[in-house]
Amino acid sequence: MATHCVKLSKFFKITGIRHQSKQNRGKSFASSAPTSEARQLEALTVLLHGTCSQKCRRALHARLAVAGAIRDTSIVMGLVERELCAFGSDNFTFSPVIKACTAVSCLRLGRELHCRVLRTGHGGNVGVQTALLDMYAKAGQIDVSRRVFDGIVQRDLISWNAMVSGYSLNGCFLEAIEELKEMQQGGMRLNASTLVGIIGMCGGFEAKDVGSSLHAVAMKYGAIADESLTSAFISMYSAFDDLSSSRLVFDLQPVKDLVSFNSMIAAYMQHCNWKEAFEVFRLMQCAGLGPNLVTVVSVLPSCNDFFGINQGESVHGMIIKFGLAEQVSVASALVSMYSKLGKLDSAVLLFCYFTEKNNLMWNSMISGYLVNNQWSMALDSFCKMQIEGVTPDATAIINAISGCRHTKDLHMAKSIHAYAVRSRFESNQSVMNALLAMYADCGDISTSYTLFQKMEVQMLISWNTMISGFAEIGDSEASLMLFCQMCHDEVQFDLVTLISVISSLSGSEDATVGESVHSLAIKSGCNSDVSLTNALISMYTNCGIVEAGQQLFDSCCFANTITYNALMSGYRKNNVSEKILPLFYQMVKNDVKPNLVTLLNLLPVCQSQLQGKSIHSYAVRNFTRLETPLFTSAMGMYSRFNNIEYCSKIFSLVGERNIILWNTFLSACVQCKQADMVVDYFKHMLFINVKPDAVTILALISACSQLGDADFAACVTAVILQRGFSAKILVLNALIDMHSRCGSISFARELFDSSAEKDSVTWGAMINAYSMHGNGEAALDLFSTMIDSGVDPDDITFVSVLSACSHSGLVEQGRTLFKSLQADYGITPRMEHYACMVDLLGRTGHLDEAYDIVRSMPSRPSDNLLESLLGACRFHGNSKIGESVGKLLIESEHGKSRSYVMLSNIYASAGKWSDCEELRSDMEAKGLRKDVGVSLIGMT
Repeated sequence: MATHCVKLSKFFKITGIRHQSKQNRGKSFASSAPTSEARQLEALTVLLHGTCSQKCRRALHARLAVAGAIRDTSIVMGLVERELCAFGSDNFTFSPVIKACTAVSCLRLGRELHCRVLRTGHGGNVGVQTALLDMYAKAGQIDVSRRVFDGIVQRDLISWNAMVSGYSLNGCFLEAIEELKEMQQGGMRLNASTLVGIIGMCGGFEAKDVGSSLHAVAMKYGAIADESLTSAFISMYSAFDDLSSSRLVFDLQPVKDLVSFNSMIAAYMQHCNWKEAFEVFRLMQCAGLGPNLVTVVSVLPSCNDFFGINQGESVHGMIIKFGLAEQVSVASALVSMYSKLGKLDSAVLLFCYFTEKNNLMWNSMISGYLVNNQWSMALDSFCKMQIEGVTPDATAIINAISGCRHTKDLHMAKSIHAYAVRSRFESNQSVMNALLAMYADCGDISTSYTLFQKMEVQMLISWNTMISGFAEIGDSEASLMLFCQMCHDEVQFDLVTLISVISSLSGSEDATVGESVHSLAIKSGCNSDVSLTNALISMYTNCGIVEAGQQLFDSCCFANTITYNALMSGYRKNNVSEKILPLFYQMVKNDVKPNLVTLLNLLPVCQSQLQGKSIHSYAVRNFTRLETPLFTSAMGMYSRFNNIEYCSKIFSLVGERNIILWNTFLSACVQCKQADMVVDYFKHMLFINVKPDAVTILALISACSQLGDADFAACVTAVILQRGFSAKILVLNALIDMHSRCGSISFARELFDSSAEKDSVTWGAMINAYSMHGNGEAALDLFSTMIDSGVDPDDITFVSVLSACSHSGLVEQGRTLFKSLQADYGITPRMEHYACMVDLLGRTGHLDEAYDIVRSMPSRPSDNLLESLLGACRFHGNSKIGESVGKLLIESEHGKSRSYVMLSNIYASAGKWSDCEELRSDMEAKGLRKDVGVSLIGMT
């Protein structure tokens, strides 16, 4: 017996692999003998044959199981056969052998043993039966476990615990609770092993009352002091979002082990309570406990989400101190931490230092590149991991797909898709959903939809991805079709679905559909969510129903920044700009913090430069980083008030100038009539190799039009032709207008004739060119050619051709065109059209007809229109109509001195001196003075 024990003792030293290092683990039992399984089995057989004592034999099995040496199915089968043949079968033999089958998940061999148990008459032994029911439960056959359990005549605590644990392991929560009740009714005393599995299930089933009851039961039976229960209760209360109870359980534990500390840290981390998690980590250090893998992997995210680089480096130093830096899970967490803190170089250094890289390490590095917007590097790493022989898993593929979404590299995207298909990831829902989103973001929505149709299981996230994808490109019809199909397939929509559908509705024709979706949201109980309210406000205002958007805003109890921005944007889109500033004041009063979008809504509607400066100053004071849209909007605001100096200052302060900033500044110069600056800055652009685009060229053309220099216009045209911008229809239209303004009407016509593609703007530009040069007949001929070509004129084209009729005195043609404006083309006349007709009729002496048009206008005539008619009345000596028109002018709140002077001259020409004197007195009473005449003779 002593000899056998010595042999076993020596053997146990070989098999203690759980406590050996990674290098020495290769010398453990599994590989210390010759590598072939036959020789391993031979060594075990020698020991088993040399062991005559059943006690020693059971000790051997137990030690092997604990050491993890018997994990190979073939070895277990060999052991079973030899042991059963050598020693026969008894109650002491079957239990460890069945447990060995459970350890290697060999259900087939376990069933054979079960049959042998029954044949040899050992089926009534409670130990054997308990081992069997545990084996079936861990194999997922809980019904078989129950039948075995029902066959146990004398159940002990171990068998009861095995059955409860089996139910817990298979997710049978209610059955586990019923079993627990039966135990109590049978007078069985519960212990920690009984409760720990059920406690772990309470959080998943949101059974807070059951969890509290189990806590009371644990206290009643004195099991609460068990360390495993403490950790289970901490996790359970954390799942109930009751961190105070978790902390109370933790604090009441007299002696806290590492598992308890890890559970409390994990609970805080799950709820993003970074500070509290780190405080528990410090308590653990004060208690003299060193961290393990679970500890550091749990704590590290608090550094990148709350504390920062200094704390992260401190934890890194502690990891090195405790010898955990070589663990791949810890190294991966460190790479992730440094990446999220923006220290990508440190992350790459750690990654390169680690020699044995597995999927976890590669995934952390690829994610680090994605976090730092290094999309190309992420894709390169995805390729390199395959070159180094590491097969990407689903996480790596999803990360690579995410990189393609940002680079918009459709070729690379299709390559990754092909790899996913070859690697049989088509059944992975996360990968397929990522592919759907990627193709949609890359502008290939048709491929995304084809892929969606081929999916075997279309999850809710798949439907949402497709609906939002079509919404992004403005295809509301496809979004609604998918939504209806989704409802028809009985897939329950969620908040994301409704927001995606609502965001796709933007036209007035969609208002009815939008109201129906709104009703559905109310019916489903989703209308209380502020995100949905924001989407509805945007939808109603985009559809032109501002009142509905206002009502939704007023009824919103928790309006946030996005809510205010949605209504402001709606006001801007519907030309209700006067309501934006009062809404902003309300926003500030309610302590809702403005963001960049808020300021972008405010700057274009500033009523004074002082207001604009105040908003600009607020952005400088409160935003750590100013974005390009804010710079461009601020320059646009200052240019409206002709402040080119401030525009120049803003432009000079920007470090990295993209083409958008250049174009905005050039446009500001054009608006401020600083054509020379546009030319100078355009030259500077070319000097520093900033590539101009079509918007840049349009600004340059506008500046050239302001200069009116035909020679310079020819130079600009040469540059445009050289750089290939003449193919763009917008540029061509601007060139036609530029040359006509510079006096080169013939060259403008050459450009017009050489254009293969002409839109309504092209025709209108040429017609306007003839109008400016007083050639009404040519303008009318070109207008007729335009109609014959099948191009429908727009309202601007009609302004040009009516103006041409006015300059050339073509009354009949003008009348005909004005009547066809609405009758034939459905265009509602604007103020410009009425002004052209009044000017035409006034010039030609048809004052009664002109005055009839003024009186029939749906809105008040503009001052320029009335002044034009008043001047015509004076020219033709019609004091009667002139007096009526003059009164309309001086009654205006914006009455000007020249209107009084013109009416006074009409009274004087008609000999109405008393009226003339009364008018001058009224003019003096209002403080109006006649503009002083200025002579240009002799001025340089």
